[in-house]
Amino acid sequence: MKKIFIAFIIVLTTTNCSQDYLQRESLTQIAEGNFWQSEADAFLALNAVYSTLQSRSLYGGNLNGFQGIPGYDGIGDNAYTQFEYEGPALFMEGTMDPTNGMILNLWNNSYQGIARVNSVIQNVEIISEDLVSAETKEGLLGQAYFLRALFYFNLSVYFEDVPLITAPQTLEEAYVSKNTFEEVTAQIVEDLKLAVEYLPEAQPSGLEGYATKGAALGLFARVQLYNKVYEGPEGVIELTNQLLGLNYDLHPDYGALFTPENELSQEVVFAVRFLRGDDTSNGENFSATFLGTPKVDQRPMPNLVNDYYCTDGQPISTSPLYSAANPRNNRDPRALATIYFRGDQYLVEPARTFTGNSPTGFGMRKYIRRGPDAEGNAVFGDGSQDFYVIRFADVLLMRAEALAETGNIDGAAALVDRVRARVNMPSVAEAEGTVNQAQMRAIVRHERRVELALEGLRFMDLKRWGDIEGGIQRASSDPVGPYAPQYLGRRSEVFPIPQSEVDVNKNLVQNPAWQ
Repeated sequence: MKKIFIAFIIVLTTTNCSQDYLQRESLTQIAEGNFWQSEADAFLALNAVYSTLQSRSLYGGNLNGFQGIPGYDGIGDNAYTQFEYEGPALFMEGTMDPTNGMILNLWNNSYQGIARVNSVIQNVEIISEDLVSAETKEGLLGQAYFLRALFYFNLSVYFEDVPLITAPQTLEEAYVSKNTFEEVTAQIVEDLKLAVEYLPEAQPSGLEGYATKGAALGLFARVQLYNKVYEGPEGVIELTNQLLGLNYDLHPDYGALFTPENELSQEVVFAVRFLRGDDTSNGENFSATFLGTPKVDQRPMPNLVNDYYCTDGQPISTSPLYSAANPRNNRDPRALATIYFRGDQYLVEPARTFTGNSPTGFGMRKYIRRGPDAEGNAVFGDGSQDFYVIRFADVLLMRAEALAETGNIDGAAALVDRVRARVNMPSVAEAEGTVNQAQMRAIVRHERRVELALEGLRFMDLKRWGDIEGGIQRASSDPVGPYAPQYLGRRSEVFPIPQSEVDVNKNLVQNPAWQ
C-alpha cells in the first residue's frame, strides 16, 4: 500500500520535519548518510513525528479547506460546516463518498505519522548508548509510544478496522490488509502502558510540547472510556486517579483559556503547539476567521446553543431566567465563551458586530482570533494558537462518566460540581437534587457537551454512547437552511477507507458499510 509505505529516507528528507518542534521554529532537511549519529538526530526524528500533528487534516485545522480534527464537531449535532465540500456536512447528509479529501487526508497524515514513529522506535532501540544514554532513550521511546497510540486511536474511532503497522516496511511488505478494531486497540493499550512507564511527570521549561506521563494517562483514559473499561488497574477510574495526583488544575477563567496567553495553563494536559512568525512556518488555521462573519467552517447549531442552561442551573425550557428575545442573557458562562450571539462584537480590530449572518444564526467564538495576534498574523491567515488535545476538565469528566457507569453517583456528582464551580454554575444537588444512576449519566453527558463543545470530541462521544442516530436527528430538526442530515445506519458511524488506497492495494478491503 503505497500511502502507508515507509523507508528510512522519509524521516531524513521530508520537508515537513521540524528542527525544533518544541520551540516551534522553522523546518529543515538533513542528509541520510549523516543521520542517527547523535542524540540530536534522534530528537530531530522525533520532532518529525510531532510536526505531522500540525498538518491541516490532523490538528492544524482549516479555513475554507478540508477539515481536520478541530472541525469534527461538524460530524454530529454541535456544528454545521457551511462550506459543505470540506467534509463533515457531506458525511452528515450521507452524500460523502470514499474519494473525499477530508477522509483521504486524515488517513494519509495519520499513517505518515505512524511511519515516522515506527522509524524512531526501531532506531532508538538499537542506537548505541555511547550516542544516546539509556535514560534519554527511554524518554524518546515513551514519547514515540504515546504518539503512535494517538495516531492509531484516531484511526480506530473513525475507520475502525485499519492496517496495524508497528515497524518500518520494505516495498514488498507495503501491501497490507486490515487488522480488527480489537487488534488495533490491544496495540494502543500496550503502547500507552509503556508511555506511562517511560514518560516524566513534567518536561523542562521550553520543552512543553513534548508528551508527559499525564498526557499518556489522559489518552489512556480516553481510550479505555471509549471501550467502556471503567475498573481494574487499566480502567478509567484508576488511570484518572493517577492523573489527579499530578500537577494539573482547572484554569480560573474558562473563556481566557482558549487564547495564546494561557497555552501553558495547568489545565492543558497535552497540546499540539503552533507558532507562525517572521522566521517560522508552524502555523494553524483552526483559529482563523473571515472578516465578514465568524468562522464559516463551524456554525454552532441551535440545538447546541439551547442545551446551555441558565445561571440557575435549569434548562431554558423551565428556567424563569430565560428570555427568547434575549437568549444570551442569564446563560451558563461557557455559552458566551463558546458562541457568538446576534449583536456580539466578534472582531476587535477591525471592529465588527455579528449580525446573525449564518445559516444557524450563531457564530463560533471558542479559540477564534478577534484581531491580529501577537505575531501580527491577520485573523484570516495562519496563527499561533495551540490546540488542546487533552485538558484537565475532560479528565475530570471522563472520571465522572466512569464513576456514574459503575454506580458511584456521589463521586460523579462531586466531579461535575468541580467543573461547574469554575464558571459559577450550581452544583448537582442545587440544580438537580437527588439523582439516580440514569439521571447522573445524563448529567455527565450534558456536562461534557457544554464544557467541551467545538473541541472536536462530539462524534467520539456520540459514538461511544450509541447516540449517533439521535445526534443526527437533533441536527436534522434544527431550522438550518438547506442542511439535511440523515441517518444511514453504519454509513453514518464509520468512515470509508479512501478509494485511492483500496485501488492501489489488492489486500485492502473497503469497510463493509461502504461496499
